[in-house]
Amino acid sequence: MESIWSKTCGMKQRSPLSGDLHTEAVIIGGGMAGILTAYQLERSGIRTVVLEAERIGSGQTKNTTAKITAQHGLICRTLAEKKGKEVAAQFVMANQIAVEEFEKVIQDEHISCDFEPCSSYVYSDNEQALREEAKMAASFGLPAVFTDQIEIPVPCAGAVRFDRQAKFHPLKFLDALAQQLTIYEQTPVLDAEEHSVKTASGQVTADYIIFATHFPFINFPGMYFARMHQKRSYVLALADAGILNGMYIGDQSDSLSFRQYGRYLLLGGQGHRTGENKDGGNYERLRQKARHLYPGSREVACWSAQDCMTADQIPFIGHYAAERPDWFVATGFQKWGMTSSMLSAMLLRDLICGIKNPYADVFAPSRFSADELSQIVRDSGKAVSGLTKRFFQIPEETISMLQPGHGAIVETDSGKAGVYKTDDQKIYQVDIVCPHLGCQLAWNPDERTWDCPCHGSRFDYKGNLLTGPAQRGIHND
Repeated sequence: MESIWSKTCGMKQRSPLSGDLHTEAVIIGGGMAGILTAYQLERSGIRTVVLEAERIGSGQTKNTTAKITAQHGLICRTLAEKKGKEVAAQFVMANQIAVEEFEKVIQDEHISCDFEPCSSYVYSDNEQALREEAKMAASFGLPAVFTDQIEIPVPCAGAVRFDRQAKFHPLKFLDALAQQLTIYEQTPVLDAEEHSVKTASGQVTADYIIFATHFPFINFPGMYFARMHQKRSYVLALADAGILNGMYIGDQSDSLSFRQYGRYLLLGGQGHRTGENKDGGNYERLRQKARHLYPGSREVACWSAQDCMTADQIPFIGHYAAERPDWFVATGFQKWGMTSSMLSAMLLRDLICGIKNPYADVFAPSRFSADELSQIVRDSGKAVSGLTKRFFQIPEETISMLQPGHGAIVETDSGKAGVYKTDDQKIYQVDIVCPHLGCQLAWNPDERTWDCPCHGSRFDYKGNLLTGPAQRGIHND
C-alpha cells in the first residue's frame, strides 16, 4: 500500500549520522513538523540538526490527505463550549496564521509543490449547528459562511465554508524545503538525557531538544502515553471520479473526507482506534462507498493514516515537561497534521528564541482539563485490558488451525505468540507483547500488521517496527 504522494515524488536520500557532534538545537523526527521547525529555527539563526529514524516524510507525512486548513470540523462551537470563546478564537486564528505561513514559505522559497488555494467545507445534517459555527467563526475574523451549495454526492443540510485555505503535495514541499537543512536519515534515536541525544552511530549534544516524532517515546517526564491515544483511517485515490474544487469533511465520526489532487479524488474514512480492527474490512467498505458514489471510477492507490488524539482536541506544543526546560514537543495533531505542523514550528521557534507568542498558552502541554482526566481514565482502562489479556487470555487457535493469509494470537509449544501464515503456508512468529509498555498486541487484518490498542505502536507481520512510541521490533528470537 503506497500513498499517491509516495507514488508521485522521489525523495533525495541523506546519509546517517556518523560520530558525535554539537549543535544549538536537535530535532528528533523528520516529518512535516520536524522539517518545518528546523526551517523556522535556521531562519532565526539557531543552528539545527534533524535526526530521522528512516527517511524524511516516511512516517505520517506521506499518508496525509494534505489539507492546509484552519477548519478542524465544528471546532469553534466545540471549544467555545468547553473552554470559552477566547480560547476558541485563539485556536482557530493561530491555525489560520499557519495556513497563511505555508503560502508565504512556498513563495519565499520558490517551491513547486502543486500548491493550490481553495475553500474548505465541513458538512452536516444539522443546519442549526452549521449556522452557529459559521457565525461564530466569522465573529473571530475567519473567512467563514454557511452554504447549501456543495459538490459532494452525499445528503446533508449544507456546510460551513472557509475560504483562503489550501492543498498541496506534501512530499514535494518537504523535499524542497529540506535541501537547505542539516538532516541525518537512518538514524533512530535510542535515548535522550538532559542535553544529549543518543543514537547507535553517535551522540548529539544540544542546547535544545525538540521531539517531533508523532508520538513521544520518552515516557517520563511528560506522561504523553497517558494523555493521548491513536486512531487509524483509510484513503482511496480514485481516477475518473470527476473534479472537486473544495475540500470536504463531515462532522460525524463515520463521515467521509473528499479532496482533489490533479485528476484524482481522494476519498477517506472508516476511522477506528488503533488496535481495534479485529474483523477488518475497512478498505472494502470504503471501496463500496466509492462504487456507490462514483460509479465508473477506478482505484489507483490506497493507504492509511494514523493520528494522535488529545482529550480536548488541541495539540500539545511547547515545553516537554517542567523538569526539562530545554526540551520541547509537538504532538497530538488530531487529523490536522499539516496546519498543526506549521503552527508547531512557529510556536517552538518563538519559545526557543524568547519571543512572546500570544497563542502559546492555548497549546501548552502543561494545561490540564476535566476532559483530559476522563480520557486518562478511559485510556488507562484500555491499558489495563491490554495487560490483562497478555497474562490471562487463552488463545482459541493453534498454528495448525490458522488459515493461510491470516494472523492471530495462537498457542504454541513455548506459549502464546503472534503468528501469520502466508498463502504458501510460510509461518512468521512474533512476540505479542508491545515493547513500549507491555500491552498485548492485536492483529490488523486490513494491513497485516500487529497493532497496540493501548498507545498505537505498530509492527509488520515479520515483527519490524512501523510506528512508535515503541522503539524496537517484536521479533521472536
